[in-house]
Amino acid sequence: MVLSGKIPRVVIAATASGAGKTTATVALIGAMRARGLKVAAFKCGPDYLDPTYHERAAGVRSHNLDGWMMDRDAVVATFTRASAGADLAVIEGMMGLFDSATPTGEEGSTAQIAKWLEAPVVLVADASGVARTIAAVATGFARFDPAVRVAGMICNRVGSRGHLDLLRAVRPEVPIVGGFPASSDLAFPERHLGLLMADESSVPQRLIEGWSRLAADWLDLDAIVEIARSAPELDVGRSVSASKIDLTSPPRCRIGIAYDAAFHFYYEDNLNRLRSLGAQLVNFSPIRDRELPEVEGLYLGGGYPEAFARELSSNCAMLAAIADFAARGGVIYAECGGLMYLADAIRTLDGARWPMAAVIPGVAVMSDRLQALGYVEVETRADSILGAAQTRFRGHQFRYSTLEGADSCDRIDRIYNVAPRWGAAPFAEGYRTRNVLASYVHAHWASNPAVAEALVRSCVRSFASRQPAA
Repeated sequence: MVLSGKIPRVVIAATASGAGKTTATVALIGAMRARGLKVAAFKCGPDYLDPTYHERAAGVRSHNLDGWMMDRDAVVATFTRASAGADLAVIEGMMGLFDSATPTGEEGSTAQIAKWLEAPVVLVADASGVARTIAAVATGFARFDPAVRVAGMICNRVGSRGHLDLLRAVRPEVPIVGGFPASSDLAFPERHLGLLMADESSVPQRLIEGWSRLAADWLDLDAIVEIARSAPELDVGRSVSASKIDLTSPPRCRIGIAYDAAFHFYYEDNLNRLRSLGAQLVNFSPIRDRELPEVEGLYLGGGYPEAFARELSSNCAMLAAIADFAARGGVIYAECGGLMYLADAIRTLDGARWPMAAVIPGVAVMSDRLQALGYVEVETRADSILGAAQTRFRGHQFRYSTLEGADSCDRIDRIYNVAPRWGAAPFAEGYRTRNVLASYVHAHWASNPAVAEALVRSCVRSFASRQPAA
């Protein structure tokens, strides 16, 4: 496939979190798809849930683009590969347009991604109770950073079509390309980490279709397409070469991916890196399946194990299979929810204690308050399934639980030195036993592609060492 930088593209950003950019993005993707366009979807920042809504609307996987966990080459390469053959690329921002990993810079912001991709921005603003002030909002965002081209504005939560006409009559510096009325009957359901995963059991198809119809009725889709087509051609050659991922690599091993309602937080870029290194990925469900697939390694991602603690704890056959796999030297890499599942137990908010796989000592205790949030950088202090000591990579944390009892246990190693991005004191984490490594950190391997290579090598090597002698 020939990769081209001439892809119509637009960033859907917002004045602030909660302004409605996810619903606007889903609505726009759905309306464009209804027009017969093939849409590629992306999400700025370390978000696992919004991409599931994009996928429902677009019919294809959505990819994360993060300016702090990925460098420019990786962002441009991921964008180019995932948008190949598409008629339009829609990139949902994070937080407010200029909010970033630091209070004074643009690192990790939506604005940074817009610059790297040379993509025009359509800004979503909450217009409830607003009239002439919309002009001040438009002027501020248009002029704050001239290198970011804010080319259109969507006014969300307008009171009526008359209200939208009034906002247009103000003649803001950024043209208004439509709006949305408040629609509580179409609101997406939420839980403590934000939106629910957009599977059909949680998010009925009528919601996706309802927003798509609203977009067709309330947005100037032709104007938005013209904005997207105004993006210049990207110079993608160097970036694609620097971040090469070849999905035609010959098979070297099989890795089981825990994937169901309890575990579904994975960066598509991470999975593609494993595939490109010859790993065949096999999904399995810790909730439903009674045995593991035939694999050389396991990847237990994040999710909501606490919400399905009863079901996970009741599946004794799978818990025993996981524990046996670990005891026989099988490679297991676990992040956040995966760590909770490998612990002795999960204690939910009601005080109930649900036994888990007991591979990592300690109890994952849920809280009604956020326990950690933000970007982190990890340096390993010993050799592991992710490579030699002093391996570095970036990731983030977003959790409501803590692991109690593991730090004082002498049968477990903590091999991560974790440095929070916001300057808090580094701390030891990364729980290792045999070929098991579990942590609350969600890693993005674009920050160090050698990590994915090491994990695949570890699976191949561990499988070979566990075979009986000829």
